[in-house]
Amino acid sequence: MNIARNLLLGAIALVAVTYIARWWRLERARPADPARPRKPRLSDFAVGFVTNFFDTLGIGCFAPTTAYYKLSSRMPDDEIPGTLNTGHALPAMTEALIFILIVSVDMTTLVSMIVAAILGAWLAVGLVTRLSRRAIQMGMGIALICGALLFLAKNLNWVPGNGEALGLHGFILFVAIAGNLLLGALMMLGIGLYAPCLIMVSLLGMSPIAAFPIMMGSCALLMPVGGARFIRSGRYNVSAALGLAIGGIPGVLLAAFVVWSLPIDKLRWLVLIVVLYAGAQMLRSAYKERAAQRASPG
Repeated sequence: MNIARNLLLGAIALVAVTYIARWWRLERARPADPARPRKPRLSDFAVGFVTNFFDTLGIGCFAPTTAYYKLSSRMPDDEIPGTLNTGHALPAMTEALIFILIVSVDMTTLVSMIVAAILGAWLAVGLVTRLSRRAIQMGMGIALICGALLFLAKNLNWVPGNGEALGLHGFILFVAIAGNLLLGALMMLGIGLYAPCLIMVSLLGMSPIAAFPIMMGSCALLMPVGGARFIRSGRYNVSAALGLAIGGIPGVLLAAFVVWSLPIDKLRWLVLIVVLYAGAQMLRSAYKERAAQRASPG
């Protein structure tokens, strides 16, 4: 078990180094464009720090980050999925290294679900990079509302949390693998994996704490797959993504090694309200986009 775990940790570390090098190389080869600044704003670092701090405590970072970008008009809506997957990748890898080390989980379950998530991301990212802005707005609007409903389920304790299993076997494992493949694909559209994965493994009888290395390991290895494609296509906001990456890692370390836990129930209600509003705004933007397309000649 220790050998398998160490190999997985080594793979995550290797992917992190490779990802950084590839990001640097692709951006360096791209011609400078004044309309596409690479220097992060102070607010980009702050968003990375705060969202990844609470991500480490189990709230998730995609929905709050999306809500901020939408409500602040930080970037065009169609750049949000790429920015999320590109920027949050390195903090997610940091989380994975920590939680795979400190939380016991069956390695067959962990590795198979991670591989499924990577495959889902790889299959979906090419499609997402070619979607129209309106399609992305519709997808993210629906996703944000679904995410808010998952927050509601957690806040009202509708999610079972009494399972004790540290692994899955047989047909139940197959169901978990299929579910994580779908969740990996949806990540490329900007739909966070944490809440649905936590609910899924809890429903299948696993201990909720065992979900943390599964969630974080999946994101740690699927996000670089998607992130590299978004970087190559240029369909992301580079300055915001750098802010997420650089600001996010200290947020992860502070949450994991200093804070450990916080009374975050009230914060979840606030996140639910903000995410619902952002989802409604995203769908409103999609409606306006469609109306504009109909009104334009031809």
